[in-house]
Amino acid sequence: MPKTVVTPKPALRRIAAGGAPPQIIQGGMGVGVSDWQLARAVSRAGQFGVVSGTALDAVLARRLQLGDPGGDVRRALAAFPVPELASAVIDRFYVEGGIGEHERFRTVPMLRADRGRPAELLTVLGNFVEVWLAKEDYEAGAGQGDAADRRDGADRRDAAGPVGINYLGKVELGLAPAMFGAILAGVDCVLVGAGVPGHVPDLASRLARAEPVTVAVTVDGDEEPYAHRFDPRATLTVGDADPVEEGGCGGGSGSGSGDCACGRGEGGSGEGKRRVQDVTIDGLRTTAPPTRHATAGVTASQAMAGLRRPDVLAIVSLPVLASYLARDEATRPDGFVIETHGAGGHSAPPRGRLSLDPDGDPVYGPRDHPDLAKMAALGIPFWLAGGAAHPDRLAVARAAGAAGVQIGSAFALSEDSGLDPELRGELRERAHAGDLTVRNDPLASPTGFPFKVAKLPGTLADPDVLAGRRRVCDLGYLRTPYRTSKGTIGYRCPAEPQAAYRRKGGDPSATEGRLCLCNGLLATIGLAQRRPHGTIEPLIATLGQDLTFLTPLSPNGAPYGAADVVRWLLPRQEPAPQPLG
Repeated sequence: MPKTVVTPKPALRRIAAGGAPPQIIQGGMGVGVSDWQLARAVSRAGQFGVVSGTALDAVLARRLQLGDPGGDVRRALAAFPVPELASAVIDRFYVEGGIGEHERFRTVPMLRADRGRPAELLTVLGNFVEVWLAKEDYEAGAGQGDAADRRDGADRRDAAGPVGINYLGKVELGLAPAMFGAILAGVDCVLVGAGVPGHVPDLASRLARAEPVTVAVTVDGDEEPYAHRFDPRATLTVGDADPVEEGGCGGGSGSGSGDCACGRGEGGSGEGKRRVQDVTIDGLRTTAPPTRHATAGVTASQAMAGLRRPDVLAIVSLPVLASYLARDEATRPDGFVIETHGAGGHSAPPRGRLSLDPDGDPVYGPRDHPDLAKMAALGIPFWLAGGAAHPDRLAVARAAGAAGVQIGSAFALSEDSGLDPELRGELRERAHAGDLTVRNDPLASPTGFPFKVAKLPGTLADPDVLAGRRRVCDLGYLRTPYRTSKGTIGYRCPAEPQAAYRRKGGDPSATEGRLCLCNGLLATIGLAQRRPHGTIEPLIATLGQDLTFLTPLSPNGAPYGAADVVRWLLPRQEPAPQPLG
């Protein structure tokens, strides 16, 4: 067969300042670890800040229930183009002064293949808020602007620098509404990994035109994917019903002991409702002052008419997938992140037959190391991720044809990240003392991908803590749709109660060693669900396995900022390239 000739389309229109792509991409880590404050700090330091796009509906709801200290969430919601929908979310979740220390967070509706509009709307709003805040670049107290200030708000917010958002391809039902919310807020780039993101470039183009889109969702038991439709305009239509109220349980996985996935169990809904305040925005009564970035007088149609398509970066582990995506204009992204198994969070399994080392980690071989010459030959910008946090490694990557590197853990342990401050300090101190091990656990994640777990006492990595946790699936981001015996679509997760998983036709062996990442990662940023009898969901910490960056950045475990990471990686004089690894 004749060799395919690749003619790259113009790439990186949104994140290449002055035609030059950034040398550093900050990784989109965890649930809220890469939050808007971290992304903004990196962006203001002149590089590419990225927020995590995972579970932002729950993050939004829980921040409001904690009283929204500083008013950041409400300030962003005041800029949402459909004030009635933003007001409904505030009315349902905002608690003035925050819920009590032992009160349960009201749970959010789960994403579903049908009748899922409440969850999709919250997903749109959560992604809008996170991106909007990351791109906000106003002086303190600038909320007294006039209408002219509001009209040029989007352009002025761009002055903060490019901001991207990172998605987990496994969360198929949430990808379209999440991307649309980010696009509404002016996101500059979308990064998608943990899958084959061939549909994402076209999805970004269509959502930027506010067109209905169809996402192919894998359903266990079906030969063909389920065509899940998302209509941006219909989602933003104001009706008579409460747009964020969902009747019934919503198809959650459940715990098998009265812990309803919709939050009606454990007294979550009734008690929370009594605490929710009657708050609306945009000219009506509100606890937050009006801001110069509110969209008063702008209809939803007008807001959607001016949307811009973000760049798309595909996160892949090897050039073979990058080459496959690059061959077709429809699937070709604007750039790639080549992520090796040393990166934190999820990583691709080794190629070939799985074997484990004495610690139980997957063994990677020569076939798992990317051929950078093949990547450079594609003519599309790419970045290297996984153990790349060192000026010398950045120089080596650029000498091999990469635009730069993606850095995660060094930013995660900075003072600007969303990690719980006490956890962040403990991780730094243990790493400095040589008392921190990060496993690449092949079983921990319900996705089936290996997942990095920092071994800390008192967390889900502690066998005693794990044994004492009652299994519950009340968030459900990593659930798998399956075809039931009645022909409907159900949902199951290997981290849910084993009896429930077996009842739904799941293989019991698939539940062994699985951790509830959804609840564990929310706990990592201080948003742990409160359970009966004073129990609080334990956290799970994930980092990359190479922590040598802490020696120059954090002598003696001292704190440092995101800007310190940028300054260290980009010295005035680039060092001579040294071998990677």
